[in-house]
Amino acid sequence: MIPSDLLNSIKQKARNSRKSVVLPDAEDERALKAARILADEHIATPILIGNEEEIRSRASSAGVALNGLRIIDPVKSEKLSDFSHLFFNLRKQKGITLDQARSAMSGPLYFGAMMVREGMADGSVAGSLSTTGDVLRAAIQVIGLKEGISVASSFFLMVFPHRVFSFADCAVLPDPSAEQLADIAIATAENYRKLTGEEPRVALLSFSTKGSASHPMVEKVQRATALLLRKSPGLAVDGELQLDAAIVPKVAVSKAPGSPLEGNANVLIFPI
Repeated sequence: MIPSDLLNSIKQKARNSRKSVVLPDAEDERALKAARILADEHIATPILIGNEEEIRSRASSAGVALNGLRIIDPVKSEKLSDFSHLFFNLRKQKGITLDQARSAMSGPLYFGAMMVREGMADGSVAGSLSTTGDVLRAAIQVIGLKEGISVASSFFLMVFPHRVFSFADCAVLPDPSAEQLADIAIATAENYRKLTGEEPRVALLSFSTKGSASHPMVEKVQRATALLLRKSPGLAVDGELQLDAAIVPKVAVSKAPGSPLEGNANVLIFPI
């Protein structure tokens, strides 16, 4: 795929599937404008979550028309009681009380996450007002992790004129273990394939290439590579690699001869 066509391709895939997405940061002007675009361009069905009066006031100030956009105020919703009991049952072994569950579900992040869990929405997009930590806590506690994946992680889709890369994890885990690095690689590779339509070629990065340096950080990446190869034997993987050996074919020939990536990695997994 030509990188410049990637966004259009993603939009078209979204139009074809026409999923619904909750926006728990709906009091943010940017989220409101994004919702209007999603609806007008038939990319997805946005659902605004939050205080209805505040959302309407912010939309008016921003000049965003709300016609055709659904707004759900958790505090006023008929689902609040059901969602509170569901969340209480999910977390009661962690010591949560029903009142605490209700308090959590009164917030847009947790309410929106429960909508996804219950199949009332297909996804949630937040973080323009909410912190990354709050977004992750709501998602993990309500929706949970995919089976077989031990840790939540993030990835960036980096579009260059000649190639599209995924970088991970650059926003969640400061020092992932070898096991976590392997799971981050699996999740990122899967998302890369879904978004680009291309086969992922995964490089686990380090300041060392194939044992050129000795250090506990190098050993961690080596263990992660071995785990990844066992868990996903069909995936194109190599490590540990310095960046140039991962993405520059000429360098790969000299630094990592025989590498299955041949200097053409498109999924880059960072050790820290």
